[in-house]
Amino acid sequence: MTATTTVPNPAPARGLPARRGPSLPRVVAAEWSKLTSLRSPAAIGVVTVAVSGVLTWLSANASSTDPGFDPMGSLGTGLPLAQVGVLVLGVLVGTGEFSTGTFRTTFTAVPRRLPVLVAQLVVTAAAALVVSVLAVAAAVVGLLPAAGSRGMTLDLAGGRTPQLLAGMTVQLVAMALLGLALGALLRRTVPAVVAAVVLVLVLPVALMLASDPGIGGAPPVGVAYTEPEVTAVGTVTAVLPGGAVTHLVPGAGGFDGAPDLGVGGGVAVLAAWVLVPLGVAAVRLRARDLA
Repeated sequence: MTATTTVPNPAPARGLPARRGPSLPRVVAAEWSKLTSLRSPAAIGVVTVAVSGVLTWLSANASSTDPGFDPMGSLGTGLPLAQVGVLVLGVLVGTGEFSTGTFRTTFTAVPRRLPVLVAQLVVTAAAALVVSVLAVAAAVVGLLPAAGSRGMTLDLAGGRTPQLLAGMTVQLVAMALLGLALGALLRRTVPAVVAAVVLVLVLPVALMLASDPGIGGAPPVGVAYTEPEVTAVGTVTAVLPGGAVTHLVPGAGGFDGAPDLGVGGGVAVLAAWVLVPLGVAAVRLRARDLA
């Protein structure tokens, strides 16, 4: 008859907190390393800056022969296409984990998951701010040849110019965050890019053209111009991302029939477009298994 000895299982140490993954600063550092180690974000940034500068230069040169030429009037010419670059940059950050399959490793290391989304938000904002400042600077440089040909100097500190420069920068950063939000929600690069471009560029113009094919035309001869009344289509356009951004840049115009939201209203609409998809993506990230 043999005696058996039972070895008790070691009791878990009391008073020690459960492992909750790395701290947020480390997650941010990891996401920044991922972003800067890829070639595509850097290429997108370079193209965005180049597009902003070149289009502004072309527009300023084309209008420099006008008698009332104002070089600052061409400053935002490259902004619509520059938006596409930062939108794609944000989408790539939001979909990167899922398009490459690295989300399994990432969320094993960060089991709470939400810090990853927060870190992506911080990294996207930082990268977009750098690209946006360079793109706005390139637009300013693009004005110099045309202004010099007319013996003009640019006054970047006078009038509404500082607000214009700040509005352009904020607009580009907001577009990058919108791209991140859509990418995190949809998790696929192509659908997210298409959705972003449609929301920002296609849908506002399509709505206005569908509501009135003659929009933007001059009034008939002998008929005085009157400010258009606010319409339902104009209101819908104003609360789309592509309509809201027009309120961030002084003198950017807008859409006929759209209410004047002001800078605060434009910022609020853009914040909603960023935070709502991010909130839904966060709930989905925590509540559902990843596939």
